[in-house]
Amino acid sequence: MKAATFLKKNSFVLGLLLAIVVSDLLISWWNPMVSSRRFYKNDFTKTLYHHSWSQSGPVFFGNSAVTGAYIEEKSDAHLVEMGLSYGKITDLKGILQNHLYQVRDELVIGIDVHTMLDPLETDPTYQWFKPWYQPYVYTYRDYFRDSGEEFIRNLRKGSLAYEPRWIDKELYPGRKDEAFLQSKWTEYDKRFGAMTLKDFQDNLDALQWVIRYAKEQQLPLRVIWMPWNKGYADPPYVASLKEAVNGQLKTAGVPVLDLMHTYDPKYFHDLVHLNREEGAPLFTKEVDKWLKSLGK
Repeated sequence: MKAATFLKKNSFVLGLLLAIVVSDLLISWWNPMVSSRRFYKNDFTKTLYHHSWSQSGPVFFGNSAVTGAYIEEKSDAHLVEMGLSYGKITDLKGILQNHLYQVRDELVIGIDVHTMLDPLETDPTYQWFKPWYQPYVYTYRDYFRDSGEEFIRNLRKGSLAYEPRWIDKELYPGRKDEAFLQSKWTEYDKRFGAMTLKDFQDNLDALQWVIRYAKEQQLPLRVIWMPWNKGYADPPYVASLKEAVNGQLKTAGVPVLDLMHTYDPKYFHDLVHLNREEGAPLFTKEVDKWLKSLGK
C-alpha cells in the first residue's frame, strides 16, 4: 500500500527519471562519438576508423611521437599505428583491461619524454575513462554542445548540413624555427623540469602490468625509446626514468631499441616529433630492421 502511494505521488519524477535513463541507454547504443561524423573523434577512435573498425592486430602504441614517426603504410612490420594524443602507459593498460582492443602477434611500445608523466593530462574522451555508471551524454557533454550549437546555427538558415569532424591524426611536416623550439623547451622545463620518479609511479606500475599481461598472453613485447631533438638538453628527469624503465624491461627480458639521441635536429619538426618528410621514413626503416632482426 505504501509503495503504491509512493509511486502515485512521485509518478512524474520517476517517469522523467526512467525517460532519461532509457534515452541515455539508446544514445549509448547509437554511440555517436564513434558512429557519427557530426562529433569529435579521439585518436583511439581514429585508429579504429582507419583500420575498418578492426579491434585486433599487431600494435605500435605510444603518444603523438609514434604517430609522427611511424609510417604504417611504408612499414614492412605492418603494425597498427596506435599513437594517441598525450597517450601514456596507463592508457594502454586501460585499453587492454577493458578489452577495447585485442593485440595479436606483437606489441611495440614507444616511450618518449612525456609518455610516462603521471601529471600530464590526456584526452578525457578516451573510452576507458568513462565509468560504467556515468551517463553517456554527460561524459561527452562538450562535444554534444559543440555539435548542437552547429545544428541550431544551420537550422536557422534552413539547412540540416554539418561540417564532418576531422578524422585524421596530426602529422608533423617541416621544421619549426629555433625561437619556437627554445620556447617549447622552456615551457617543458617549467612544467615538468622538477619531476622525480614519484611523478612517474602510476605509469611505472602500468608498465609492469603490461609486462605481466604480455607474458600471460604469450605476446612478444618490444620497447623503443622515441627520438628527442638532441639540439636541446634532455629534461632533467630522463636519466633516472630510463634507468627505472630499463631495469623493469631487463628483468623481464624485453628487447629495447634506444633511438632517443640517434637523429640530427634537421630530422625533427620540433623537440619530440620527427618531421614527416625526412625523419619519419628513417625511423620507420630503423624500426623495421630492428624488428626483423628479433624474428617472430
